[in-house]
Amino acid sequence: MRGLELSRLFYREVVRPWLDEAFPSLRHDAGIFGYGSELLGLDDDMSRDHNWGPRVQLVVTGADFAAHAEAIVNGFDAVKPASFLSEPIGYRSRPHPPIVADDALGRVEHGVEVFTAAGILRTRLALDPAASVDTLTWLSLPEQRVLELTAGEVFHDGLGELSNLRDTFANCPHDVSLYKLSAQWRRIADEQAFVGRAGHVGDDLGSRVITARLVHDVMRICFLLERQYSPYPKWFGSAFARLSAAKTLTPLLNAAMTAESWEDRQRYLAQAYLAAAEMHEPAGFSLSVTPRIGPYFGRPFLTINAEDISAGLASAITDPLLRGRAVIGSIDQITDATPLIVAPDRARQVMSILHQT
Repeated sequence: MRGLELSRLFYREVVRPWLDEAFPSLRHDAGIFGYGSELLGLDDDMSRDHNWGPRVQLVVTGADFAAHAEAIVNGFDAVKPASFLSEPIGYRSRPHPPIVADDALGRVEHGVEVFTAAGILRTRLALDPAASVDTLTWLSLPEQRVLELTAGEVFHDGLGELSNLRDTFANCPHDVSLYKLSAQWRRIADEQAFVGRAGHVGDDLGSRVITARLVHDVMRICFLLERQYSPYPKWFGSAFARLSAAKTLTPLLNAAMTAESWEDRQRYLAQAYLAAAEMHEPAGFSLSVTPRIGPYFGRPFLTINAEDISAGLASAITDPLLRGRAVIGSIDQITDATPLIVAPDRARQVMSILHQT
């Protein structure tokens, strides 16, 4: 059984009947978010050491949290079954313990946690619930952390706040997407000729490494075009395979990765660049230039006019906080360092420094 189904049944058959009896007037949302491969439907037998198991997060109002959160987590501990559908209750095999904060509460003995909507914003995304999320703040939000909120499932929508949060963060603003797309093409512009340049001097390993980096950049473009957040590396390829673009691009990207010569690598990459560029218009991101493949300043290295594509996308931005800003990218485009990606507060500090005007 997949983890989403297990948790859905856990809420419906165990947690909800107990809540109705113990807290009959409690308005709440229920679902799962946060850590776990099951949120993406990518869990398997090996995934069951990462928060996998019967669990549910409840979202209540601030007043109800103050009045009932402790009674809920302690009360359920007193009545919880030892297991559910042969799966043990509790956090014994989970590396991420439940959050305990002013507006979030759980216990390691079972999988029922209680949050307020403000608590989710504070503990999961390090956002101030009273502040608006401007476009610069969006650039500081690691996509994996946003995905952890927008993936998963809502089991019960009695309050509507969990659904509202998921809807709010389901897609980043159009200008943020333009900025990120511009940064991705800027990355390609900076390195695409190096596949051939490294290979030309006999550095085959270096040519392959750069090819892999560029393949990753093309894949990130596809996530942006399809308005999907990209997950962390373990599930990056699996999530890409679900995109519509994968049907066209996977053969080209695989061919580039497995090519024995730098000439073939750059040829397959060039085809992939062109295919990705031609996907912009149908996705709602018009290009101001015609994508074209050609030699790199007369050298035998196939490239696309990525710099022009990047500049054109940036010029379409209208948001005053982003328009005219140096295209350095979002936190995910600048670094893949785990200590930053898993800590939105540190990511925001880094981005505030990089985007100082």
